[in-house]
Amino acid sequence: MYLPSYFRVEEPALLHELMRQFGFATLVSVHEGLPFATHLPFVLDAEHSRLEAHMARANPQWSSLEANPEVLVIFQGDHSYISPTWYEKHPSVPTWNYVTVHAYGKARLVEEPQAVKALLHRLVQQYERVWDMDTLPPSYLEGMIRGIVAFEIEITRLEGKFKLSQNRPATDRRRVAEALSHSPNPAEQGIARRMLADLEER
Repeated sequence: MYLPSYFRVEEPALLHELMRQFGFATLVSVHEGLPFATHLPFVLDAEHSRLEAHMARANPQWSSLEANPEVLVIFQGDHSYISPTWYEKHPSVPTWNYVTVHAYGKARLVEEPQAVKALLHRLVQQYERVWDMDTLPPSYLEGMIRGIVAFEIEITRLEGKFKLSQNRPATDRRRVAEALSHSPNPAEQGIARRMLADLEER
C-alpha cells in the first residue's frame, strides 16, 4: 500500500496489538484470475508468525489457495473523517485518519481433523467468554466441521499504516484529537486516543 514514512509503523508489538483488537479482517487472494475477498475472524500466532482462520466449504475462494497461495489479509482499525475546520491555519482540505495493518503471506489448507478442531478451539477461546465448544454433541460438531475449510497463513511481511495527522503541526493534531474526543462515535474516540498517545511519545 501507499506508505509515506511519517505514517509507517514497524514495531511488531503495535501491529500485533491492532491485529488482535480488530481480528475480523479481509482475506484477499486470486481466484480464477481475479481478486477475491472474504471477511473472516482470524487468530494471530505471533510466536510463529502465523494467522489461522476458516471459511465455509461452499465459498469457492479456498479451492484456489493451493494453486495461488500468496494472500493479503487486511486488518482495518479505527478511522475517522477529519474536518479542515479543526485546523489552526487555512486554507486546508478534509482528510481521513485511520489505522490498518496489511499482512502478506502464504496460505496452506489444514485438513487433519484433530488439527482443525484445535484451530477452532483457539478461535473460540479468543472470542468467546461463556460458551464451550466441547459441549456440542460429537456428531453435530463433526458435521459442522465438514462444512468448513480451515487454513493457516505463514506471514512473510507486515505493513502498518497509522495515519494520525503526523504531517500536520502539533497544534493542529491536538485540535483534531480534542474535536474527535467529544464524538459519540467509538471509532472517532479511538483515533483521538491514538493521536494523543502519539503526541505524548514525540
